[in-house]
Amino acid sequence: MKANMGKRDKFIRIGISIILSVLVATEVITGTLAFVALGIGVVFLVTSFISFCPLYSALGINTNSKKTDE
Repeated sequence: MKANMGKRDKFIRIGISIILSVLVATEVITGTLAFVALGIGVVFLVTSFISFCPLYSALGINTNSKKTDE
């Protein structure tokens, strides 16, 4: 897995994860939508920490400014 996410992209995803978590914790989002929001938040966090997004890879997107030839 080659890193395909830049720093800005990672910070945005972490921010979205935090916002979704707060909305669920304060019960602004409830029910099934809360579980979906938490799932999306977890996926965003995991992809941020490993710097790889499978969807970006499938679409040929690379926001990582450090281009490595591997």
